[in-house]
Amino acid sequence: MEENKNKSIIDKIWNFFASITLAVVLFALIGLTSIVGTIVEQNVAPEKNLKLLAKFFGDSNAPAFYKILDSLGFMDMYHSWWFIGLLLLFAANLIICSLDRLPRIWKLAKEAIKPLTDEQFKNLGKKELVLKGKPDKVKETVGTAIKHAGFKFLEAKEATGYQFYSEKGNYTRLGVYITHLSILLILGGAIIGIIFGFKGYLNLPEGKTYSVAFAPGGFLSREEESEMEAIIERLQATEGNAKEAARQFGVDEKTLRTKMKRYGIWPLGFSIRCDNFLVDFYKGSNMPKEYRSWLTIIKGNKEVFKKSIVVNDPLTYNDVTFYQSSFGMVPNAHGEFIMKITPKSGAPETRQMHRDDKFIIPGTDLQGTLKDFSPALSFDANNRPFTFAEQMNNPAVFLEFSEKGKTKYSGWIMKRYPQTWGLPDGHTVEFVDYWGVEYTGLQVRKDPGVWVVYLGCMVMAVGLYITFFMSHKKIWVRLLEEKNSTRIIVALTANKNRTALEAKTDKMMALLSKSDGGGKQ
Repeated sequence: MEENKNKSIIDKIWNFFASITLAVVLFALIGLTSIVGTIVEQNVAPEKNLKLLAKFFGDSNAPAFYKILDSLGFMDMYHSWWFIGLLLLFAANLIICSLDRLPRIWKLAKEAIKPLTDEQFKNLGKKELVLKGKPDKVKETVGTAIKHAGFKFLEAKEATGYQFYSEKGNYTRLGVYITHLSILLILGGAIIGIIFGFKGYLNLPEGKTYSVAFAPGGFLSREEESEMEAIIERLQATEGNAKEAARQFGVDEKTLRTKMKRYGIWPLGFSIRCDNFLVDFYKGSNMPKEYRSWLTIIKGNKEVFKKSIVVNDPLTYNDVTFYQSSFGMVPNAHGEFIMKITPKSGAPETRQMHRDDKFIIPGTDLQGTLKDFSPALSFDANNRPFTFAEQMNNPAVFLEFSEKGKTKYSGWIMKRYPQTWGLPDGHTVEFVDYWGVEYTGLQVRKDPGVWVVYLGCMVMAVGLYITFFMSHKKIWVRLLEEKNSTRIIVALTANKNRTALEAKTDKMMALLSKSDGGGKQ
């Protein structure tokens, strides 16, 4: 107690941060809060988490619990000040713990091995073997056996013989510090990503170009919504250049970025356009097989990069990555029907049309009219058509054909079923696409700390291998002269995995025993 009272404030702070107890508490807090952050969906519309909380606490209590969690930062937990603070505290604890224990470990690693005294040999577990011949005669054989065990040794002359001594892997004691460094790199990379990175979304309609991405935000007033729309409009006009947009608004860039953060707007610094979107379904089912988006990057009003993306094959430009994540229909959109018309004796023609547009089958008087559309067509038990989903699960158009003013036939042509494309007269009308009515849902992510995290993972692999699979091994072999023979005494130590060192020593003793024609143990 007296010793603790005499410690300075700096010593007390140092001891606090060097405490293993603090490390356990911080690790537990990070783990427990991360569980909450996993259950509560991050950066989504409030309705999603309200539904989740209603399952746990009931519909009446859900809003109150949502308000509490939101005020504590759990709706965007990984960007909250307290979570970043926990990471920084954990990093400080790890650094000070390492520095506090490093001098002793460094001394053990740097300290040169020396011959053992008689007393030290007695205190260490040892193995013995008697060989015929005096020490001068058998020392070469003993040296060869030590080398076969994987040790380079030093030699010391003693009054009654010789002592060989060697160590291996002395710097492996620092493996735990390599692991600590890797954890700091991973934490540092995560904090860089949290502070300077972005994770959001962009629902990009076919044919549209955007220069911003979005993060879900909270409730906005009408005035705030109007201001947000104005900011988006300026950023769209400047290809996501926040500096130029701020100049046009007549405010400084910092002020504009504060507002953008409030509204969940993130400028890309370039533009991205969706040229086309396609969903491929498994044959005979409505289960999506693949989503594919054809994207174009525009910089300085020039197309600089194109790529089609699918799930797990994103597009990356200027360290911003776009992942394929979802799709949907644009509300109240009116796109273009793309039809391929092939007369029974002629070349195919591709035409773009809208609802109620008319077209002629080339080389005939047969006229078609596009009368109706369904994004997901099916038929009931009475063969009556109905739409079973709002997504384009089974898009179809209803065409009516007439000749010389008289209706000849009509029917549904389904995009996914070629058997519906053929007309009674032998002509073919293929429904290729309904373009401009779907959007591709993109996850947008920029993480400047990801390469630091990758580096940390590689360093951790090295540190863990050294820590768990390598050890600081020491061996001493003493040659004591007896009557026309030499007693071999072997002592050894290892900071871990002593069993493996003993196995090597047993092989060395067995080799010596054979060289002597079967020595005495």
